[in-house]
Amino acid sequence: MRILVVEDDKKVASFIQGGLQREGHAVDVLHDGGGAGAQACTVDYDAVVLDLMLPERSGFQVLRDIRARKAEIPVMILTAKDGIDERVTGLDSGADDYMVKPFALAELSARLRALLRRGRPHESTLHVGDLEMDTVRRAVRRAGQPIDLKPKEYALLEFLMRHSDRPVTRS
Repeated sequence: MRILVVEDDKKVASFIQGGLQREGHAVDVLHDGGGAGAQACTVDYDAVVLDLMLPERSGFQVLRDIRARKAEIPVMILTAKDGIDERVTGLDSGADDYMVKPFALAELSARLRALLRRGRPHESTLHVGDLEMDTVRRAVRRAGQPIDLKPKEYALLEFLMRHSDRPVTRS
């Protein structure tokens, strides 16, 4: 899974990035809302984790940008704003889920998996030749035989399988 994290607190962003990468996800981080909406819509992300209180553009503005261009991408708001009114506004503005800080990384990861199951069930199994990847269970099989992969190997294979129809470069 490829995830964009938009979080201005560099320690929190690094914590999220490290935790999700240990689970085998590819994670990009932005620390302000300036180009976040454009990046979320031009790069093939599976989900966005979005803070609301960002420099340059607020999380709500970024969310509006995303929904105007790429409505189907799941967006998880992760913020310190914990009031009912803020949560309702966030969800009504187009967020798919809303979590309040402080948070547990395990719950954030589980909620992201749940969003992907609901949002794109047809893409939860990838096939290239006799290679099959179940992205929900994180299982890989070739010719019916299970393949045990380390998190980075899994992330790389998932990326390659998702982009099997086009050349992939190092950049």
